[in-house]
Amino acid sequence: MTSISEEIAGAFVNSQNEMASHYGAGQQSFTTEQSFTTGDILWAVGIWSVILTLSPVIVFYMLMVA
Repeated sequence: MTSISEEIAGAFVNSQNEMASHYGAGQQSFTTEQSFTTGDILWAVGIWSVILTLSPVIVFYMLMVA
């Protein structure tokens, strides 16, 4: 005969397993590996070049105005 606490624990574990299987936990859904394209890299380099080029100008402006 099992105690009530063991029955409650068993029911809790069972409900957790059902929820995990319902949401597909533990199953790999990724079939292809994604990577950055050349366009992505050029876009990132362009954005960073604009940021790094304008940041000294903005700092100098803030120092002169403040």
